Amino acid sequence: MGEKRAYKPRRPGGGRRKSKPEYDAGKILKELMNPAVVLYEEGMSLQAIADELGLNPIKVRKLLITAGVYVSDVAEKVQEIFDDFRKTQDHKAAVLSTANALGLSRSSVTSYLPYKKGVYFPGTAPADKISVGAERQRRYRAMKRWRADPTEENFWGVVLAYAGVKFKTYSGLPFSYEIKKGRNGKYTKGLWIDRREKSKSLAWSSIILALGNIKGEVVDRPKALGDIRGVTYIYGMFYRFGLIDVPDKVKEKMGRPKDRKK
Repeated sequence: MGEKRAYKPRRPGGGRRKSKPEYDAGKILKELMNPAVVLYEEGMSLQAIADELGLNPIKVRKLLITAGVYVSDVAEKVQEIFDDFRKTQDHKAAVLSTANALGLSRSSVTSYLPYKKGVYFPGTAPADKISVGAERQRRYRAMKRWRADPTEENFWGVVLAYAGVKFKTYSGLPFSYEIKKGRNGKYTKGLWIDRREKSKSLAWSSIILALGNIKGEVVDRPKALGDIRGVTYIYGMFYRFGLIDVPDKVKEKMGRPKDRKK
């Protein structure tokens, strides 16, 4: 037998060279996803987007799910069940378990899940990290969750989803609010109102109190929600949330929120 060859340590960055070093799956995914999102937010159907981009509608849907802008009952259910199984199983096993649980094929389940490579922002991602369409869908999901199960916790989810959104008061003055995190990294149950002046705090207990005082669809004025500190802002928030309606003359000052779904 010949002599053993001396061991030569591998140079940093060594190893097999990529056969296509210029290939970047994440970059290609973004290049497909971005125009799909733009067209979808312009109101085009999946089929129309597919025709425009030379893709099939299922791939378009998967791109939109990855971007966080596509919502449907089936997509939400698949993601929810998959996430539960993923806590204890690897990706492949979780897909199969989800398929069995929902009576779908594995390919169907996969088509409703985001691409693993590329940009996928979960529901907790900061608003400045997602598109306008994804923000809108986040708010829609939060409100849908609360209407299906009107707990205080789910309503807090609605309030979180609308942080940073522009509102208007009864008199038409614009404002927004932010929710800060405490030292433990969790959100504090308090809102900071920004009206381009100095910030004002709004207690969570005041919002819950006003929520319980909604008596009818049309609420004539803020005080109808109760003699509550900050009710002027709560009135604007509830109108934007779609929880109350306002008189026509007030709509002229407050506008007609785009998010509202009748």
